[in-house]
Amino acid sequence: MKSVLIKSLLIMTILSLSTLFSGCNNYTAEEKEYITLIESERTDKDEYMKNDPYSPFNQEPKVSFEPLKYYDVNLSFVFKSKLTEFETKDTIIISGTKGEERKVLKYGFVKFVYENKDFIMNVYEGTSKSGQTYHSLWFTDLTTNEETYGVGRYLDFELNPDKGYIYTIDFNKAYNPYCAYSPKYSCAIPTKEDFLSLEIKAGEKKFHH
Repeated sequence: MKSVLIKSLLIMTILSLSTLFSGCNNYTAEEKEYITLIESERTDKDEYMKNDPYSPFNQEPKVSFEPLKYYDVNLSFVFKSKLTEFETKDTIIISGTKGEERKVLKYGFVKFVYENKDFIMNVYEGTSKSGQTYHSLWFTDLTTNEETYGVGRYLDFELNPDKGYIYTIDFNKAYNPYCAYSPKYSCAIPTKEDFLSLEIKAGEKKFHH
């Protein structure tokens, strides 16, 4: 009787595990290809961070390299949105992590819906030290300073000349600025307006614990 009970429990455990794993792998071919692409990009970034002389890990002061930390690729954090440009693009002052002031332009915003709630993210336009114009999204959320970097995370934003263009907002590509790894760097601090009241369990996690 005891052996029969043990066998029954074993079969139930195997069946439940089988259901769990089959559910986790229930991706379309396109989704599997996307997950492989993101994982490949992360591997390439680790190679860059470890070996490139311009990586924050190869500057002074030296920081020991270890692979960057990420959430598993999460398909529920990929959104589509048009860009709404502000009619008046205000220049605002934001702070860097070393206390310096920076000027950026509030260029516009994108929207996304998560669990039936609407969220808005500002698109900022800035100028790099080399004089190049760039556009970026940055944010904090309910994972900030817990599972993710305490200053916030960034998403690159490549402006398209087509006003009707549909952008992909992919939080699996959310990354830490260089100041997350090395004290050599300063980075822009997202404003209170850039806080998203949800847990974005996608993209890069904290590097230092």
